[in-house]
Parts: sequence; C-alpha cells; structure tokens
Amino acid sequence: MVQTPEETSATATAVADSSITADAAKPRTRTSAPRKKSAAKPPTPTAPPPDAPTPASSAPETAPSSVASPHGGYSRRLSDRHLLDSDALENIDRMTNIALGQLSGGVSPASLAMAYLDWMVHLSASPGKQFQLGAKAARKALRLGSYALTSAVTGNAEPCIKPLPGDHRFDHPGWQRFPYNVIYQGFLLNQQWWHNATTGVRGISKHSEAAVWFTAKQILDMMSPVNVPAMNPEIVEATVKERGANLARGAEFYGEDVRRSLRDEKPAGIEAFRVGENLAITPGKVVFRNHLIELIQYSPTTDTVQREPVLMQSAWMMKYYILDLSPHNSLVKYLVDRGHTVFMISWLNPGPEHRNLGMEDYRKSGTMAAIDAISEILPQRKIHTVGYCLGGILLTIAAAAMARDGDDRLASVTLFTTMTDFTDVGEINVFMDASEVTLLEDMMWQKGYLGHKQVSGGFQLLKSADLIWSKMVREYYLGHREPMFDLMAWNADGTRMPYRQHSEVLRRLYVDNELFQGKYMVGGRAVSISNIHCPMFAVAAVADHVAPWRSVYKLHLQSDSAELTFALTSGGHNVGIVNEPGHPRRSFQLSVCREGERFLDAETWKERTPKFEGSWWPVWQEWLVRHSSGSEAAPPMGAPEKGYTALCDAPGTYIFQQ
Repeated sequence: MVQTPEETSATATAVADSSITADAAKPRTRTSAPRKKSAAKPPTPTAPPPDAPTPASSAPETAPSSVASPHGGYSRRLSDRHLLDSDALENIDRMTNIALGQLSGGVSPASLAMAYLDWMVHLSASPGKQFQLGAKAARKALRLGSYALTSAVTGNAEPCIKPLPGDHRFDHPGWQRFPYNVIYQGFLLNQQWWHNATTGVRGISKHSEAAVWFTAKQILDMMSPVNVPAMNPEIVEATVKERGANLARGAEFYGEDVRRSLRDEKPAGIEAFRVGENLAITPGKVVFRNHLIELIQYSPTTDTVQREPVLMQSAWMMKYYILDLSPHNSLVKYLVDRGHTVFMISWLNPGPEHRNLGMEDYRKSGTMAAIDAISEILPQRKIHTVGYCLGGILLTIAAAAMARDGDDRLASVTLFTTMTDFTDVGEINVFMDASEVTLLEDMMWQKGYLGHKQVSGGFQLLKSADLIWSKMVREYYLGHREPMFDLMAWNADGTRMPYRQHSEVLRRLYVDNELFQGKYMVGGRAVSISNIHCPMFAVAAVADHVAPWRSVYKLHLQSDSAELTFALTSGGHNVGIVNEPGHPRRSFQLSVCREGERFLDAETWKERTPKFEGSWWPVWQEWLVRHSSGSEAAPPMGAPEKGYTALCDAPGTYIFQQ
C-alpha cells in the first residue's frame, strides 16, 4: 500500500499513541535486571540475551503492544489503493465489495471476470488452437461411440481413457458394466477436453489460465455422474439392496448437518473428543502467559534429558494440539519419552478487539517472548526450534532476524510443511491476485478477523472431488457416516486470524514474496534466510496442496546453513506430519545438503534420493540428539525464583477459547 507522507505520519502516530496507552495499562509484577550479552562462541552454550522477558502472570493481558514500523502501523487496512477523500466514500466501496463477496462465496467476481476475458480474447485470436480443439472433440466423440458400440455388443471393450492418479471416484466394479462404463468414459473424455480448452492458449497469463481451469474443474466435479444417484451404480445397488434405507439414513445425516450448520455447531461425532480428556493430555504446566501466548513446559518422563530444550509452535490458524493429539500419535509425547524437554506455544484465539495485531506482534510477543522465557528458565542452553506451516514461516522470520542481529541462542531450526518462497503456491494461487486479496481484506474489515470456516471452505475447494462431492455421496446417498477420529476433531477446532496480520501475510508474503527476495522488514531492516547458519531440518509432504513440496524444497536456494536436511514424506499437509511409527504404507525420502555441495533441482532430487519405509519421526529425533550437547538431570518445571511459576496444568486456557 502506498501512502502519502502525511498519511504515514498520522498513522504511525495513532498506533504509537495506542501502544503507549496499552503498555501503560499492562500489569507489571516484576522487572528483571538487564542481562549481560554473551561473549561465548559455538559450540559453547551462550548466555541469555538482553532484555529479560515479561514474567508469567496469573491472568492474561488483554492489550496488545503494536509498534510502528515501515510495514506496520496501518490503523485502517493494508490495501493496494489510496484512501479516498473521506471515510464515508471508502466505506461505500468497502461495503459494496463485502456484498459482492458474500454473494460470490468469497471469490472476487472482478478477478474471475478478468480471467475469463483474458482466456476468451486469446482463444478467439487463436484459430489454430480452435481447430485443434474441434479435431480433438471429433476424435473423442468417435472413440466414445466405438467404445459404446463394442461394449454393448460384446460386454468387453478397452477403455478409451483412465482416471487420473488419485481419482478414486470410479473404483467401484459397477462402473465397468454397460451403460455405466460409457457414462464415466464420456465424463473423463469431456474433462480432458476442457482441460485442453482452458490451458495452453497462447498469450494468456499464468494466473488467468489457472483461474479458468480451476473454475471449470469445480463445475466438472459438481456435474460428475458420480453425484447423480441414477447414474451411479454403487448408489443404485445400495438402494435396491437396502430397499431405500441408505437414502433414509442419508436424509437423517443431511438434516443433522444442516441443523448443526445453522446453529454454528461443530460436526457430528466430535463430542467424543475432548481437549484435556483424550486429546492434548501429555502432562505439563503453563509457565508463562502474555496477551498472545501461553507457554507450556511438558513434564519429563525420563531421569535424564538432552541439555537443549525443544520449542514448538504451530500455525495460529489451528490449535497447537495437532502436535499432541492422542497418546499414540502425539509428537510431543514421542519426544518427551525419549528424553527431550519440550516447550509448546499455545496461541490466543483472537477476536474483533485484536484486529490490529500484526506479524511483528506475533514475532515479538509470540516466538521471541517464548525464546526469552526459556532462556530464563533454562539459562546457558541453546534451543531447538520447530515451526509448523505458518508457524514455520514466523519462526523463519524470527530466526533470520536473530541471526542478522548476532543472537545465537538457536541450536537448530526445524520446519514442517513450510514455504519460504511463494512464487509457486499451487492451486491456492487462484485466490492470491490483487482483486481477491482486496476482497478478502474488506470482508475481514467487517469482522476484524478471518474466520476458520472461510479458510477451511477455501481448502475444501482445492480438493472438492474428495472433500465435498465424494463425502456427499458416501454420507447422504450411501448412508455411511464417516467415523470421527482425532485428526478430524482437531481440524474442526479452528481459530481466527487478526485482520491486519492476515493482510500482511497475503500481501507481504504471498503476493509480494518479500521473504524470498530478501525484502521482508523486521525492525526497520530487511532479513535474509541466508543468515541462518545453524542446522536446519525441513519436512515436506508429497500430497500437500497447501504447501507444495517443490516450493518447500526451494529452501535449498535460500539457505546457507552448515547442514540442511530435507525429508519428503508420504501423505498430505497434516497426515504427513502426524506420522507416528507403526503405520503401514508410510515412507519418506531424506537427504543432507552441506555447505559447498551442489544444488539438485527438485525432480532430479526426487529421482535420485533413496526411499525409506516407515515414519521420519525416529530419524528426526536422532538428528536432534546429534545436534545436542549431551544429557543431564531433568530440570524442574518453570523457574519460580524468576517469576516463571506454574500458572495451570497443560493444555492451558487459551486452547479452550472458541
């Protein structure tokens, strides 16, 4: 967003004034004497950094501390247009945008219209492409006609086309019988033709091409014969066999889901999973709390532990206990049982009053506040840090700023499904153009936050065939309710993201790609990932549609770490991380890139890197041990003498905020 000097000055002044007021209102129970700067050098552990953290308090602070910066201090919004002459005029534009967004389900009509205009104009100016599409349509019609005739006469014909890898909609044997085989073959041929029609048009922009094909695919998935009961042999067989009982059950399930949706309730079956009872039950204590985080220290289960503690932070759009689900698949418990002192950040679930919290607030009052607290509780120790998804992006920014400023308290950095280059973000790029971002900003402005349902709905569209339509067929037509399990319960327990922070994430990271370009500002100066020299471990997932693994792999282009370990695991964005040992059909590839070694492109890396059966958890845990300095007696919980007393039992209080 471009501002005039007067606007910049006025905005910064307003935020600075609010920060002074907020800071004055915060309770201060203890002031630590300044700590000395460390003069130690690796591998000797460093002394705690200066600026002692705010001590744990018995109640959460409610006033955030925003600090004006070159990229902060916007009291209204981060947008790509100047403020108009008056608030009234701007509000007219904003409310119009909000109304359009509500009608279009959060998709920018302007962006979609421009994409289709781009496609249609270039296609109309490409007679060669039109001739090719006409010829393809004629060939496909002849192939389908020949297939239908042969199948009707002989009952056995070679299919014209096979479903794409991962498309299991036509796996049921009934689809191989006439006339259902002709129906599904016709659909697949039609789907292939539309892909040819919407892609490969000379002159069309990459974004427009992706948007047009994405929209066409949504329509095709919706119109699939799988979704039509009379055309789906599996539904027909089940209805005949059960005499319609499946449809009666499905109608009951549908009615229940509609009632829950209207009442804004969580999905059916989630009642069996309760945080603190059978989810997030690894024992621990909240040893620090501020207005944004609770810091949990988990109780040791071994007599000795590794000297270096592990700090974990997840994405603030989801609650942290994806890393501490049930006892059998809790990564936290896995580490604690193997002699690691584990700390966890539990994020506040922000409301409208937190609309102006930005990335800098989350870095200072989140990541850095936790690091400062751990440095007080366990002095003279470096810290293994772990970030998941957006939490990994924030950790990368914090680690780069620490490295730039000579703060060497980090023993290592581990990133789970974390992109640091946003050049290619996969299908989600459809929602990342300027028009769409402006629409999202205006819709968030009304509430002050981005809601969980908006995020989950967008990600469901990315895999609508599996997450929307196949689910509808299973539950409402076949009458099979999917049993709830812990990961599904966690997925339904989402949180919100403050308006300002989400705007910064969209514009500074996704649209402008400032972090990859070395332009991301922290404290008035740019940070660079290449400044991080401590060991790094990155985990990507093959089927991840949120953080495509090839984009995660580009960390190799930015990192100057002495040792970068990269693991590519089976599964998706969540299943690839919740990947406890003992699961069949799990595998991973792993390599280590050391300073001075040649870079391999992603495809060559995947082809040459050996594959290992099982979970990557044991390999990573052993990696943590190798990069630690030995073991010692298990430490006490917190540090009461320094003000870090046990405020409550894990999982804390912020996790229950709805």
